[in-house]
Amino acid sequence: MTGPHQHRTGPVGVAVIGCGTISDQYLANLTSFPDLRVVFCADLDEDRARAQAEAYAVPGAGTVEQALAHPAVEIVVNLTVPSAHAAVGTAALRAGKHLWNEKPLTADTDSAAELLELAAKSGLRVGGAPDTFLGAGLQSALRALRSGTIGTPLTALSLMQIPGPESWHPSPAFLYQPGGGPLFDMGPYYLTALVNVFGPVERVSAVGSRSRDRRVIGSGERAGTAFDVTVPTHVSALLEFSGGRSATAVFSFESPLLRLGFVEVTGLDATLVLPDPNHFDGTTAVEDGGPRRTLPVEGTSAGRGTGVLDLARAIRSGTAHRATGDLAFHVLEVMTAISTAADSGLPVPVHSRCAVPDPLPAGWDPHTRTLPS
Repeated sequence: MTGPHQHRTGPVGVAVIGCGTISDQYLANLTSFPDLRVVFCADLDEDRARAQAEAYAVPGAGTVEQALAHPAVEIVVNLTVPSAHAAVGTAALRAGKHLWNEKPLTADTDSAAELLELAAKSGLRVGGAPDTFLGAGLQSALRALRSGTIGTPLTALSLMQIPGPESWHPSPAFLYQPGGGPLFDMGPYYLTALVNVFGPVERVSAVGSRSRDRRVIGSGERAGTAFDVTVPTHVSALLEFSGGRSATAVFSFESPLLRLGFVEVTGLDATLVLPDPNHFDGTTAVEDGGPRRTLPVEGTSAGRGTGVLDLARAIRSGTAHRATGDLAFHVLEVMTAISTAADSGLPVPVHSRCAVPDPLPAGWDPHTRTLPS
């Protein structure tokens, strides 16, 4: 694959746009990977951008426009709010930069498709969160699946059930508006894991419900303030894959009984209990009728930004990266289809397809320099 930066060598230049809370996790990792060089932090609040740049020894800080004009920037890491993903991502591509978008890829499939089309025409790459599936936990599970540990995978069950984030989140209202809810907030982690197991989803059916039209903030300066709930807060989905394979997925902000990171994959010979897809670590267990067996864990659990590094190394080597824009788009379409199916009561086809990436080599190390300095 070629593009505007195919002849460069050495560490890949990165700009982080959006210096909110999640930027701490990204910057801590990105600045520790020797194959990357974070050269600029940008935010609508320039003081916040400068503060993050100072905290992580990033040499430049300022506006989005300055970040996009910076000649050393090859990848833009877009950590803005979801409603700005399309606009900032489009501007980055038009400036000749490769793009990494936090989840979801954009707020809707139309703008996401336009983003990927622009990237293809420009010879640029798009990657997207979540990259948790690149962590040692899920990578070890995926390698076990590929090696035939449970035979051919046939079905899966995933559960994400919590009472709702308003008890601890100081500003939770956006999580209960369109683009939020348990499906769009947590769905990307679970659905990305399931697509890595079975391949692309072909059709979905779903039901959704909302128990309350108002909820109350439980912590912070606005504790006790009520806000509107306009999306389903419990969604049950049936995902159909090729060859008759299927998965059941529940996403709920309604349950006092916590079930986080619950993913089971059953094959011809056994069931594999996967680690939490919202984390980079965790163990995998095999249930085959005898004593439960825990499998060895190999790989990196460096955290958020692992996908950015894989993208950067792939740019330099001309190989495929793993957390692709096509994968992020497919997951976005699946979530949109689940929402439509829940509203209509009818099955909804999923038209997009994406390649299932090869697992990372067990010895893949983000802290090893692989590019000349």
